[in-house]
Order: sequence, then C-alpha cells, then structure tokens
Amino acid sequence: MRAENRVTPFWRMVVIVLTVLGVLIAMNQVFFWNVGGLALLRNSYLYLILGVFLPVVFIVNPLRKIPLAQAAEQSEDESGDDVAPEERPVQAFDVLLMVVAASVCGYFAVNGTRIYDFGWEYMAPTAATVSAFLLWIVVLEALRRTGGMIVTVIALLFSLYPLVAGDLPIGVLQGVSYDLKTLAQVHTMGAESLLGLPIQTAATILVGFLVFGVALQHTGGADFFHRLSMSIFGRYRGGAAKVSVASSAAMGMMSGSAVSNVLTTGPMTIPAMKRSGFSPTYAGGVEATAASGGSITPPIMGTAAFLMVSFVGVPYTEILIAASIPAALFFLGIYLQVDGYAARKGLKGVSVALLPRTLVTLVQGWPYILALALLTGLLFFTNSETQVPYWVILMLLVVAVLRPSQKFGLREFADFLVAAGRTLGNIIGIIAGVGLIVGGLTATGVSLSLARELVAAVGDNVVLILIAGAVTCFILGMGMTISAAYVFLAIVMVPAVIDLGVNPLAAHLFVIYWASVSYITPPVGLAAFAAAGIAKASPMGTCVAAMKLGAVKYIVPFGFALNPALVAQDSAGRVLLAFALSIVGVYALASAIEGWTVGFDRRMPVLGRLLGAVGGFLLFMPAPLSAVLGLALVAASLLLAFLIVKPGTPADDGAVPAQTPAPATSVA
Repeated sequence: MRAENRVTPFWRMVVIVLTVLGVLIAMNQVFFWNVGGLALLRNSYLYLILGVFLPVVFIVNPLRKIPLAQAAEQSEDESGDDVAPEERPVQAFDVLLMVVAASVCGYFAVNGTRIYDFGWEYMAPTAATVSAFLLWIVVLEALRRTGGMIVTVIALLFSLYPLVAGDLPIGVLQGVSYDLKTLAQVHTMGAESLLGLPIQTAATILVGFLVFGVALQHTGGADFFHRLSMSIFGRYRGGAAKVSVASSAAMGMMSGSAVSNVLTTGPMTIPAMKRSGFSPTYAGGVEATAASGGSITPPIMGTAAFLMVSFVGVPYTEILIAASIPAALFFLGIYLQVDGYAARKGLKGVSVALLPRTLVTLVQGWPYILALALLTGLLFFTNSETQVPYWVILMLLVVAVLRPSQKFGLREFADFLVAAGRTLGNIIGIIAGVGLIVGGLTATGVSLSLARELVAAVGDNVVLILIAGAVTCFILGMGMTISAAYVFLAIVMVPAVIDLGVNPLAAHLFVIYWASVSYITPPVGLAAFAAAGIAKASPMGTCVAAMKLGAVKYIVPFGFALNPALVAQDSAGRVLLAFALSIVGVYALASAIEGWTVGFDRRMPVLGRLLGAVGGFLLFMPAPLSAVLGLALVAASLLLAFLIVKPGTPADDGAVPAQTPAPATSVA
C-alpha cells in the first residue's frame, strides 16, 4: 500500500467536499458574488481558507513520511502491498487536528469584525487567546507535514524570537519584545504574520492558478506535452534526453514542484534515456535539472512567483515577461549540453516511424494549446488576474466532458478534485507556516533594520552582496521550500540589494533562482536524489551531473541582476540585444562544459574551453566592453577548436530502429 492509499474512500470524499467548498469560497471572494448578501472581510476570508485546507493537510499527509529514496522506488514499482508504519490510514490524532483547525478558524472567521473593531490583536477575550495558541500549534504541525522538520524549526524559532528580541546583545537583532500571550494574538489575529502577505497572495491569486495546473494535467495536458516533445525532439541525437528536457519543462510549468515533477515524469523519461545509451547518472541529472526549471517557467510558475506579486507590487503579467528570457536561457543551456554530450558519445535518436507525428499531435492537443494561449492572453488583456484561471479551468473541463475521444466522467472528475485538494492543502500549509517567519521579523521591527545593516556591511558593493545573497539563498533552500526561502529573503536581503541599485524584479527573481538551485546541488539535492533513485544511480554523481547541466542557472541570475535588460526592464532594443548576446553566452558555456563545439562537431581543447567559459560569462554583463571582449573570447575558442582539433565524426541524426520511445501514457 503506497502513501497515497492512506486516503480511503471516506477520506477521499471528505477531501473532495473540502476542496469544492474552499474553491467556491475563493471564487465568491474574487468574483464578488457575496452569496447571501454577505461580504467577507479579508481576515474572515483568510480564516475560512485556512479552516478548509488545513484539515486536508492532515488527511493527505501522514504523521511520518516515507523516505525520498523509497518514494522514488515506489514510483517505478507499484506492486508492493505491504503497509509501512508511516503509511497507515488516517489516525485519531489526525482527526483531532482537523477538528481543532476547522473549529478555531471558524471561530475567528465569525469574529472577524470584532478582531478589527476591538483590537483583539493586543487585547483579546480568553476564548480568542486560547484559540490563538491552538492555531499556532496546528499551523506548525501542518508546516512540518508539508515542508519538513527543518523549515518548521526555523519557523518556530522566528515565531518565538519576539519573546527575547529586546534582550539580545547583538544590536542589529534587537527589537520590540512581547509576552507570550500577546505574541500568540499578534501571530494569529494580526495582519502581518499568519494573515500576512504570503497567505493573502495564496488565497486570492494562487488558488485559481494551482487548480488550473491540476486541471491541465488531469484532462490530458501532461500526456499531450510529453507526446509533443517526443514528436519534435525524439528523432535527433540524444532525442530521449531532449524529450525529457521539453516534457519536464512543460510538466514543471503545471506543478511548480521539482521533486514531484521528477517522480511523475522520471519513471518514463529516465528509462528511455538509459535505453538510448545515456548513463544512469547522466539520465538522472537531465531529469532533475529540467524538473527544477518548472518554478521559473512562464506562464504557470511556482508559488514564489505569485508571492512576488504582493512583495513587488506589480501585476503578474510583468513577472511573466521578466521571467521569460531567463527561463528560455536555462532550458537552452540544458538542450545544448545534451546535444554536445550525445555528439561526443555518438548517441542517436529514435526512429521517426516510432514517434508521434507533430501535426497530428498538435491537432489532437488543441484544447491544451488553447488553454495556455487563453490564459496568457486574458492575463495581458484583462485586469482580473484573480479571475482568469477559473474561466480557463471551466473551458478545459467542459471540453474534457464533451470530447468524444476523451474519457472524463465522474471518476476522473473526482480524481481531479482530490489532486487539487492535495495540492492546495500542501501549499496553504507551507504558506501559513512561512507567515510565522514574516510575523516574527515584522513584529519586532528587525526586518526594517536588517537591510540597512547589510548595505553598511558590504560597503555599497553590489557584487559582494549578490554573492552573499546567493550563498544565503542556497543554504536556506537546502532546508526550506523555495517559497519559504523566498519570503524570508524578500524581507531580509532583497531590500538591501534594491538599495544598491538592482532592479526590484531582478532582485526578487535572483532569490527565486538561487533558492531553487539547492534542488540539484549537494549536499541535499532533493530533485537529483529522487532522480537517482529512479535511475538506480549514485545520488552524489547524479547531483554533479545535474549541476553541470544546470550551470546556466548559477550564472544567469548574476547576469540579470547586473543587466536588467535580461528581465525585460529596459528599452526594446536593449532587451533584444541583451537576449541575443546571452544566447551566444549560453552557447559558449554549454560548449565549454561539454568540451564540444555544438553545431560544428569538434572537440574543444582545454584552452578553448576556458576561453569559451570566460567569454560566455562576460556576454551576460551590461557593459559594451564586456560584450566585445566576450564575443572575441568566444570566437577565439571556436578558432582554436578548428585549428588544433581534427573534426569529429559528424553526428548522424538518423535513427536506431531497435529503440522504442517511452510509452505515451498519461503522467497525470
């Protein structure tokens, strides 16, 4: 019995009911239905969202989770029926937590007006104070089950920090102190902790987009994008890996989670790569790296991108535009490296006769293309980004029901609702817990002074603070989700970076990129470890392979932090020039890392690789001199390859008839 089987038919129905109720509450708020003539105050609405989705957390997430390696193995082999202790069905303790979460949140929702009018944040009746402590505990347990123990300990420490803030000997950490009773009230009834910007964004914008991602998967979108990737890339050398890059990028767009992306698409793509001649380590690295790009890929990015809407104060469409060039560069880098590796190893593609036809696949998948086009178009041409995803979800569901070639009955609709509830519950659980970190820093006033102290410490050196920020993002990303790390650093570090002249959008995207790097970097590398389990490869070796393939992800953030044109924050001409130069830079870096001049099919000497790497990096910089020098170094590296090294055997894009593509079954 797998962990998912913990959701028995009864609890499955409970999740469905709670999910429908939660989505209807969200739609009532964003569409201004005001059912029954009742207009919900913001705090009452947020309490209702918590009261609906926190119980889902305790239904779908056990007290103890199975190890990641075991989860990866189970994703490949589902034949086992043994019930592990950590996979047992919902227990009495889980039910108690559900009841407490729903009751306390319901109590606060009913008293939303009184909380505002009578200042319960600082002076509350006994029942409200007791409820505050209970909600504090419940949120921490929900965070532990969804985000892990490390982020929970961090959230607990930061939430308790105001108790001692006034007594700390370190000046920069000194702030306003609170007694325990008042602190509980501030965290749960104030507007800047549990009910702060993270949960406000999640409850208003994120709910619709998350449900859209689940709807896209469960109506056949995941299968379509995998087949489309096969039809376009499968025939070329290293085609199996290129299919993995494209399909993982599409899947990551929908899920926003690197690990779940690996566990979903990996069982199909990794064996296909191994059959094509890729080593297990490299196959796992390709999947892990491509999967980690989902959180930075428009139009459906990860949770952190939606949180940027509140922190930066710009429409989501601006974030989509800003993230487009960096995302394109990231996946281009992986693609070019895969091509160079396949050329060096003489790996061929899959027979065209065994692949889906592109035109036929596109025609069959018109609902999914239309859905993404409609979502993007409505976001740009309407001013209702909170409402847009619901209209597109309706279109997808109606098409799925009416389409003769697709089976989407009550069973499939119920599966969709359960998956949506699981996704929403897990995200709300994480975001609510992260709010405690924000609350601890905000309540003491320390968040306002940290940025100033950081700027003073680095002496106005923007490169130094970016390096320090990258290291901090990486360390926090090892123990926290991307959204948790982002929220923390958006308060502590980003203001300091902006004060030194970095564009606000670039500064926030810098944090998201470097927080996601931990998914493929030792010693944690969760996505790489999950891929290694499926590939039956060394976890550390897979991490190293993923790091090489994701090298662009380490460099691009510094490029757009120093050159805002790379996040479309400049004139159209400069944006296009920066994009063109960065494409050359990515090409040079990919060729240098793989030791192969992609497109010219020649090995690169060591000196040429060094020149290409330095030149590629310089092409991301904004100064004209850097661009000229970078182009000269890249040209020199190619010239060396032609003068010193004999041409390699031209790569044959022909097929190996014995190969078969991965079965195009649904990965939803």
